[in-house]
Amino acid sequence: MSISIQANKRTDFKNSTNRKIRDEGNFPAVVYGNKTESTPIYLNSADFIKTIREAGRNGVLTLQVDKQKYSVMLHDIQTDPLKNEIVHADFQVVDMKKEIDTEVSLSLVGEAKGTKEGGVLQQSLHEISLKGLPQDIPSSIDVDVSGLGINDTITVADIKVDKKLEITHDAQDTVASVLPPQQEEEPDSGEVQDAEGDVEATKEKDNEE
Repeated sequence: MSISIQANKRTDFKNSTNRKIRDEGNFPAVVYGNKTESTPIYLNSADFIKTIREAGRNGVLTLQVDKQKYSVMLHDIQTDPLKNEIVHADFQVVDMKKEIDTEVSLSLVGEAKGTKEGGVLQQSLHEISLKGLPQDIPSSIDVDVSGLGINDTITVADIKVDKKLEITHDAQDTVASVLPPQQEEEPDSGEVQDAEGDVEATKEKDNEE
């Protein structure tokens, strides 16, 4: 059973109205897709944040707009990091019987054994593309890096997901790797010797003068 969230239609699109919406703790959004006409709405910010934390970034929500209900997924969200507030969001109506393509975040778990030897863990990929029914899409995928030694790599091909899902990302893309420790470069002995020779030559010239 999906989690419900209340929304209201927007009929006035003046800047002053949008400011009022935000001043009252709400934010503007739009719902569209699956033969649904694009509908401007607004939601309460606190309720939305609480709902997404509970359902997950890719969770299916029941969006209630007046007397109409939609099964939706959060397609896109825009935030203002300076004001720490939501600016706008897009909700996509989904058909629960049809597969969708979406991006799912990757979360590295465990301590790579290579880091204990001075290596540096690097995450090169933070999201992968998945295909599956809306209710089967996870909010994130854990990638265990505990077995990674120095110069070891995990690729998309190494990620395991539920058999109901299909990874559509390039299998060769690197997800995470452990880089060897960085060593400070020592000056070339020849360069040091040449420098010392130049100093000696300068001293001899000064003595001659």
